[in-house]
Amino acid sequence: MALLDTTRERADTDDGGGLGAARTRTAIAASLLGTTVEWYDFFLYSTAAGIVFDKLFFPDASAFVGTMLSFATFAVGFLMRPIGGVVFGHIGDRIGRKRTLALTMAIMGVSTALMGVLPTSVAIGVAAPILLLVLRILQGFALGGEWAGAVLLAVEHSPRKRVGLFGSYPQIGLALGLALGTGVFALLRSTLDEQAFLDYGWRIAFGASVVLVVIGLVVRLRVDETPAFREIDRLNRISKVPVVELFRHAKTRRNTALGLLSRWGEGAAFNTWGVFAISFATGHLGFHQVPVLLAVTIAALIMAVAIPLSGVLTDRFGPRKVYLTGIAAYGLLVYPVFALFEVGNIVVFTVAIIAVFGIAHAIFYGAQGTLYAGLYPPEVRYTGLSFVYQVSGVYASGITPLIVTALIAAGGGTPWLACGYLVATAVISVIATLFISEDDRLTA
Repeated sequence: MALLDTTRERADTDDGGGLGAARTRTAIAASLLGTTVEWYDFFLYSTAAGIVFDKLFFPDASAFVGTMLSFATFAVGFLMRPIGGVVFGHIGDRIGRKRTLALTMAIMGVSTALMGVLPTSVAIGVAAPILLLVLRILQGFALGGEWAGAVLLAVEHSPRKRVGLFGSYPQIGLALGLALGTGVFALLRSTLDEQAFLDYGWRIAFGASVVLVVIGLVVRLRVDETPAFREIDRLNRISKVPVVELFRHAKTRRNTALGLLSRWGEGAAFNTWGVFAISFATGHLGFHQVPVLLAVTIAALIMAVAIPLSGVLTDRFGPRKVYLTGIAAYGLLVYPVFALFEVGNIVVFTVAIIAVFGIAHAIFYGAQGTLYAGLYPPEVRYTGLSFVYQVSGVYASGITPLIVTALIAAGGGTPWLACGYLVATAVISVIATLFISEDDRLTA
């Protein structure tokens, strides 16, 4: 499936010079910066859910129940993401990628900033967790329209022979956003005592989002609309109701089903290593928060470097093969990684998290955007990508910390039942990806 068969503007962009190249660089900057800011905001919550919110917003619960309630509000954001995906997918396929992405960033930034000034349950009682839940819902709603638009901003501006590389750029934003979120928390936690961190330190990280959002909005408002959208607009091929068109045709229905299943392993993997592992290491393993946060930050930075290498491999071997390789590696590493966690040494923990998160995850995540963008024609591409990524996020991502926490409790404190679940998600993803036709790759 071609990115856009009749789009000629991309034919002359491979030389890297001229106005076209400058516009492409702006598009990449807008895509990468935007996803970095959005994921920073989103992961601030996930990190805080594991080490802060259970104490401030659910203080009367036991440690286990407080953590579960904190992760439950984390999961609610994922429940809202499909709704945001359909709404912003519709807007993105109807009025364009650029304006839609500016709107998602503004909503995300405001909701995150408000979290930073939210009173705790000590001050306003039950209203505190309710307000936290409302803001988390807004976060999930905004993020629902972010990922697909950022990917399309990159791949639909990409040179013909570097679609995979350009498709990997917005994925770097996830790694950088996580690194910023955990890194800021590690810095604050290491410079403040525990009480000061609980009183006001965590709020600084949320307040910093305002500066990042302003910078991101300025860049996104400067970017051009993508050639693919301009072309379907010129040809009067804009879909009236993209989500209906998505399920009207057998091919897009099949691709959507395969995309939903193929993402199960990726979603479970990220929220295990990037979210649950922090709580597991500080609670079950008894590590101090700062070295754990630093370990995840280092892994995320390595991932940021490795993702574009995955993009290069995607251009050479195709997104399906690269995605398959990474997902299979994740499945094979689950049991060994948890065995290394159980050693109880922070250095060993760091090496394990780097291997499975910084390297293995980068392999398939770098190819993911290009793989999924190739499943749909440009008229419904924003909606299709959003639907696959955000609907799968409910079962593949949002409830993973809850499932893994519950399975470890059911296993008497050992992680092996949880490992079985994670391996199963990898197997499902591998099988589904095998059935994605190579003819459906995003090519140019």
